[in-house]
Amino acid sequence: MVIARMVAGAGSALAMLTLSGCGLLWSCTDTTAERGEAGVRVGIVDESGRPVGVTAEVTGWRREPHPQVPEEGDQIHFDIRFEGAGQGSEPAVDACAVDGKRVVLGCQTVHSADVFGPKGPYTGDYYLAVDRPERVAEVLLIPDDQSAHDRRTCEDDIKDGGGVHPPDMPSPGERL
Repeated sequence: MVIARMVAGAGSALAMLTLSGCGLLWSCTDTTAERGEAGVRVGIVDESGRPVGVTAEVTGWRREPHPQVPEEGDQIHFDIRFEGAGQGSEPAVDACAVDGKRVVLGCQTVHSADVFGPKGPYTGDYYLAVDRPERVAEVLLIPDDQSAHDRRTCEDDIKDGGGVHPPDMPSPGERL
């Protein structure tokens, strides 16, 4: 009778732990959001595909040497503008130089909080190094927010990791 009460009590304790979220097994899952459609002007979206209220636009680009390292040859010098930035989140996008078939030649992440140029806040310019700058036909932006999200994975931290993560930056050779 005492053993039966102990077993029943242990079952009740396990049920209470499970209901409170303190289970014996963590059900941690990692998911990568689907990459949005690249464009010259994009509405930035969060991991769920919802707009964050900010647009980003490449307002121009040219091929020229970086003034601090001209010996490295031509790079892609592009201008970018964020609209709606500073009203809550500070999103970031991947900017990618692509060829005429939209094959990625190189990418880098641009944070709206870091953009400040001669035309005022949230406008600026960057240099992007690519192997074959003469092949660049466009500079496109990926609309997925790449700002400083908690990117811990289940492998990193089974208790607090997991969830939906932004897509990885495109690699050279990928098509957008």
